[in-house]
Amino acid sequence: MRGFDLPRRLVAEGLGTLLLVATVIGSGIMAETLTKDVALALLGNTLPTGAILVVLITILGPISGAHFNPAVTLVFTVRGELRPHHAAQYIAAQVLGGMLGAMVAHAMFGLPLLEFSAKVRTGFPQWFAEFVAAFGLVATIVGGLRFREAAIPWLVGLYITAAYWFTASTSFANPAVAIARSLTNTFSGIRAPDLPGFIVAEVLGAVVAAGFMTWLLRGTETTKKAIR
Repeated sequence: MRGFDLPRRLVAEGLGTLLLVATVIGSGIMAETLTKDVALALLGNTLPTGAILVVLITILGPISGAHFNPAVTLVFTVRGELRPHHAAQYIAAQVLGGMLGAMVAHAMFGLPLLEFSAKVRTGFPQWFAEFVAAFGLVATIVGGLRFREAAIPWLVGLYITAAYWFTASTSFANPAVAIARSLTNTFSGIRAPDLPGFIVAEVLGAVVAAGFMTWLLRGTETTKKAIR
């Protein structure tokens, strides 16, 4: 993020979240239009999402860090890598970008710019799935930063691609994306009343992962000191 001022970083966060949400919702609409097979539609929703994450993190990561996710921003703030007032602005940019992304997707497919989802996603299995999804995402990012920073775009894209299929919730793992998805009554939607459970689970998963990975990776520093 060196060399980029806060306004440019905020624009990068907003733009990245916009394009991410437009991809999630747009590919879901396209998939649902082309097939009535739910498994095939989910696959059509999964692959573009994983692919766009690789692209967005690669091109926008050097500008803002490519969080596109309030839970990830919270983790970096707790780690002391982002100032709290900057984090608040990051989160605002992400939420606004996500809402605009829903509107962009709807405009491309001739739907009302905003609509409220009626898709029910609630209950402990869904919440636990979101906890697991967010935990795994943050663990992937933190581990990648330690061992293979250049590979993070691919690590995150591949993780989300996998998590779409191994989590019961199809891995939202992102409060800003969850909020945006409540504004579409299409394949990828979620009812607004179901948002609190998802968001709480995502934040908890991210925070627990940050603490766990801090403990897990501390051994690498200890080992280095012992070798010296």
